[in-house]
Amino acid sequence: MFAALAIHTLWGGNPVAVKLGLEAFPPLWSGFLRFALGCLCVYAWARFARIPIRPQRDEWPAFVAIGALFTLQIALLNYGFGGTTAANGAVLISTNPLFGVLFAHFLVPGDRVGLSRAFGVVIAFAGVALVITRGAGLASAAAGDWIVLASACLLGLRLALSGRLLRRVNEVRLTFWMMMVSLPLFLGGALAWEAIRWERIGPAPVAGILYQGIVIAGLAFTVNFYLMRRYSPSVMISFNFVSPIAGVLLGVAILGERLSAGLLGGMALVALGLVLITRRAR
Repeated sequence: MFAALAIHTLWGGNPVAVKLGLEAFPPLWSGFLRFALGCLCVYAWARFARIPIRPQRDEWPAFVAIGALFTLQIALLNYGFGGTTAANGAVLISTNPLFGVLFAHFLVPGDRVGLSRAFGVVIAFAGVALVITRGAGLASAAAGDWIVLASACLLGLRLALSGRLLRRVNEVRLTFWMMMVSLPLFLGGALAWEAIRWERIGPAPVAGILYQGIVIAGLAFTVNFYLMRRYSPSVMISFNFVSPIAGVLLGVAILGERLSAGLLGGMALVALGLVLITRRAR
């Protein structure tokens, strides 16, 4: 499972990359640019590996539904990251396995939530409460934190649905069309409501978009779906326990964010809960 650990470590850098990209590219423009790059990367891999990219007729409804859910989830993610720190965002988005195992319980045959895994979910949600309240009560909660948590919920649902879909659909084709469906939605919204901050374009925002598009959308999505085909969704998405740790450390190192007791305690509880879920799932 080294590949899963590596992918989720790279995912830990995504909140920092999103924050950097948002300096010049608003949320919907960021989504469009990110997945335009991602589509090019996945298409190149499909051509190299000789994987048929054209969907079967009966696959279109599932691809459109997953793509629409994906667009909403990423839009919330980008807006949420704009209203919180990268460290907080990294911990909160990594809670998607908590929602994922609950959704998989109902949607994926044989992927059940037992007492031990439920205990892990409770521990991790206690960590979420610490992160959102910053250890000082609900009055200190930021709107961006709640939006990122909503995105994590949708991500858990999307991964559970994808895990079921991957039983009959190639992971590369699913990744490609999920992103392709999102492109006109992101572009339409961006043209209607947003404007790129041209004066702020520089190495950092461009690097943030390139990391999101090539490393995350191009590499991480495809590898993660490949691993989900081989293992149950609740096992794979529970490897997110690596992401909050990597995200917090990168937020401090690159963006100079401050570590608080609430953030550290919340990160530890979320990571512990995800480890318990992973151990039980295995």
